[in-house]
Amino acid sequence: MNYLAHLYLSPPGEDAMLGSLLGDFVKGPLTSAEVSKQYSTDITRAIELHRRIDSFTDAHPVVTASRNRVSSGRRRFAGVMIDMFYDHFLAKYWDEFHHRPLDAFTADFYRLLQRRHTALPERAQRAARFMVELDWLGSYAQLEAVDTALNRMSQRLRRTNTLIDSAEELEHNYAAFERDFRRFMPDVTDFAKTCACRLSLPRPTA
Repeated sequence: MNYLAHLYLSPPGEDAMLGSLLGDFVKGPLTSAEVSKQYSTDITRAIELHRRIDSFTDAHPVVTASRNRVSSGRRRFAGVMIDMFYDHFLAKYWDEFHHRPLDAFTADFYRLLQRRHTALPERAQRAARFMVELDWLGSYAQLEAVDTALNRMSQRLRRTNTLIDSAEELEHNYAAFERDFRRFMPDVTDFAKTCACRLSLPRPTA
């Protein structure tokens, strides 16, 4: 799952929302003294929730089917593509999944990032600045923005990759990817709610 999906699945509360984003930026054991000193309990638990959602997603048969729809030449990076493709559908059909309009939801989160900017690790600070300035989360509803995001990822990776222009995979098999997304979302939503309870976090509002 990519940024928007993790925020959609996040429990309520500022710390939980930040932790749901930071799962992509905080690496290593969450029990380390450095992590416990830097982050609140709810942030740490939400990072753990993020990791569990990623593991659930990677092992889910519908997501496997989506990865297999990607052409063989690009399949090594299919996981990255599918994360973006599913965020596209979530943004496009947001009103079907969430009670608040997408622009209001993202505006609240962008304000949170700005208020808590100094609490973020350096790499997350850089990403947050662009996320706010370019409205990454809301822009995912547009295919052009998905293409731009994947091309940007391609340029950041040090190793040779096939992400350039990979949004064409979504365009060529759009209906099938949308069906996969709609089959997957109820399962991951239920999983996130169950995990949040087990981690003593408020249940996600999604």
